[in-house]
Amino acid sequence: MPLLFSYGTLQKESVQLATFGRLLKGWPDELAYAARTQVPIEDPQRAAALGMTHYVNVLFTGNRADRVAGVVLEVTDAELAAADGYEQSAAYVRVPATLASGRQAWVYVYSRQSS
Repeated sequence: MPLLFSYGTLQKESVQLATFGRLLKGWPDELAYAARTQVPIEDPQRAAALGMTHYVNVLFTGNRADRVAGVVLEVTDAELAAADGYEQSAAYVRVPATLASGRQAWVYVYSRQSS
């Protein structure tokens, strides 16, 4: 079963129910060598539905001290595809990552960040 690391809205029960039709099993972990950033939500309807003005994002810094807390979620291949659709609408892409626990998981990052 694929693992998906969430540090943002995919942790919300309402988002999981709307995206996957169920609540996902998960456990705490951290994304190493990464720091939290924010991305403005451009769609006012989506911002209102989520109750926030910015998405949470991560940047891979390469700094050993930087870590982002989140949750590892067990998903099916079909649910991973559903997560792709949910995240792509906000310009996020899925990339592989090694978590602090050593587990391999997918994580979404904003695709339009500047270098």
